[in-house]
This record gives sequence, C-alpha cells and structure tokens, in this order.
Amino acid sequence: MYELSTRQCTLASELEFSGFGVHSGLPVTLTIAPASVDAGYQIARRLEDGSIVGPAEVHFSRITRTTLCTTIDLGESISVATIEHVISALSGLGIDNALITVTGAECPILDGSARLYAEEIIRAGIQVQPEKRKYIKVKRAVTVRNNDAFAALEPYNGRALDLEIDFDSAVIGRQRMIFDWTPRLYFEDVSSARTFGFSRDAKILRQAGYALGSSLENSIAVGEDQILNPDGLRFEDEFVRHKLLDAVGDLALGGLPIYGRFRSYKGGHALNALVLSGLFSSSANYEIVTADDLPLEFDALDDLPEGLGVNSYLRSVG
Repeated sequence: MYELSTRQCTLASELEFSGFGVHSGLPVTLTIAPASVDAGYQIARRLEDGSIVGPAEVHFSRITRTTLCTTIDLGESISVATIEHVISALSGLGIDNALITVTGAECPILDGSARLYAEEIIRAGIQVQPEKRKYIKVKRAVTVRNNDAFAALEPYNGRALDLEIDFDSAVIGRQRMIFDWTPRLYFEDVSSARTFGFSRDAKILRQAGYALGSSLENSIAVGEDQILNPDGLRFEDEFVRHKLLDAVGDLALGGLPIYGRFRSYKGGHALNALVLSGLFSSSANYEIVTADDLPLEFDALDDLPEGLGVNSYLRSVG
C-alpha cells in the first residue's frame, strides 16, 4: 500500500447523501465529487435558485463559529455548518482532494457519526493521483488554553491523537483515547462514534436555535444516570471517540495532513481551531514536507468486511 501513503488520493466516483441538519432540522443534500491534485477539500453551496456560492477552501481561516459545530464562511454572506463529520471521514480515510456541495446551510447529520460517509467513500473506491502527498510537519510545540482545558500540537514521529474528556456526569465521567492513525483504524475505531448531548439541556438548546433536528436516531441522549437510546452505546467510551472524530475533521482545516501529535483535555471545536491558528502563527512551528521525507506506510483497508466493497477500493489503488 506504499502508493496510498505517498501519493495524493481522490474519490473514484461521485457520492450523494440526503438527510437533515442536526441543528437546523431542515432537509439537505450533500455530494462529494473527485477533485484535482492539490485542490484539498473544497466546499460549495447550491442555493434555492440553483446558483452556486463557492467553491471555497475548507480552511480554519474561514471558520466563523465553533458553538456545538464548526461553521465556515464561503463568501457572499453564505456559510455551511457542521462540516466536521464529512471532513473527518475524508481525512480519516486518507482522501486528499474532494469537492463537497451542499443544498443547505448545514451538512446532513445522518446517524450522528462519520460512519455512513466513510462506508460510501470505501464503496466508491479511491483514485491515486500522480502528485506526492504533502504533510504539515510540526517542528515546535504549540499549546492553547481555556482555564484547565487545552489543545496542543507537538513534534512526533508519526500521526497520533491523544484526547481526554472529563464531564460532570456519572454516565460519561473521565475518558481518554490514544490513537495512532491509519485509515483502517479510523474506520473501525472512530468513524461510528456518535455525537451526544444532555437531555437536561435540550429545551435551552432548542430555544437558542440549536439541536432542532436532534433525535435518538442521530445523537446519544445522556440522562442524569443513564443513556436514553434504546440500543445503548456502540462503544463503552463512545463519547471520547466522537470527540476524536471531531478533532480529525477540525484539524484537517489546516489544509494538509498533520505529521505530529495532537493532545487535548476538555477540548472542542474552539480549541481545535485555535491550536491551528497558533501553529501557523510562526513559520518556526512547522514545515511543509512530502511523503518521501517521512517514514509513513500504512495498511489501507485490507482486512475490512468484503461486503463494504473493500476489494474494489484496493484494486483502485493498484
């Protein structure tokens, strides 16, 4: 799988998803199409009159809001919210270049995780492109804080995330996950972790215009002493896994995969954006390198169930 780890990749075919925005509650359709080398992640919005705003680069400099999700500005007073799950799926599976188009102000929440996005990307297969993959190599540690919460990017010989959460909740409590990235491990251990919220906050959030599309089909509902979803959790530590899923998506807004270690305690979208800003505040903090400069060779998705179309995924790699 050496080519997959050293050369840029895009989708082999276009994908379409339909659903509702978790905050707006409104119907929306999202497509992901192949993109040219060095395009990165681009996003456009199709308006009701059929006109299109964008595409614009999915980049931290375009972030306008980080309350409960990541929202970016496309220009012309048009934005798209809740981009982190679809971007997480693309980045987590090693897709470098893609064009996303949405028909509303928010990406569809689907089942509350990145799993459905990831499954369809795998079924579509990938196209290996001629250019070498580029990485942001962290050279000097950067840390941002908010009281006792922090997020950090540090030099590290690999691609790792180390997240810890600590909620005043008997159901969640303190959870930690250390994750050394490969596409297969992302798919198996991260992609299906769902977003979550506390039932005690539901009324206040809806009055503020959030979580209008939230339900037990797309979110984990946390009660005072129990999980309210009839089927329970997908993982015992699903909460920290979802925070890691979000971080994968948010950190991809740096524009290139990050070679280094991300650490976070009580973090979230705001600190994820701030640590990227801190990293790029000085050229001494990072350098842009090609895959040939790094000791990376990952396993792709070679032992996932055949029903997901993984054989065709691998054939497309060559």
